Amino acid sequence: MGRLTRSEQRLKRKARIRRRVHGTADRPRLCVYKSLHHIYAQVVDDARGHTLAAASTLTPELRARGVKATVEGARAVGALVAQRARERGIRRVVFDRGGYPYHGQVRALAEAAREGGLEF
Repeated sequence: MGRLTRSEQRLKRKARIRRRVHGTADRPRLCVYKSLHHIYAQVVDDARGHTLAAASTLTPELRARGVKATVEGARAVGALVAQRARERGIRRVVFDRGGYPYHGQVRALAEAAREGGLEF
């Protein structure tokens, strides 16, 4: 068996994390996904399979400001998803880093979400 690619390694880490991290109605899951050009965040109730709040660099208000998939862009996405979650009455979440290291964009998004009023 050959070596795993970076994306395959990330998917293995993601599966390992998801075995333990589950979102519920009272404490949904804040999950992060990064592509080469964009960063996405969702607040998900896994019990019902519903997305309760979402934001990304493709969101019209962020796109109009020219936000890209950088650390600054991740901060903007984190703040926006926190604001949208609070509007829905969500204060506490569990953080799902999606198999990415807690560093750079993922860390910036998480810290901005915390500053925006989410607890995790």
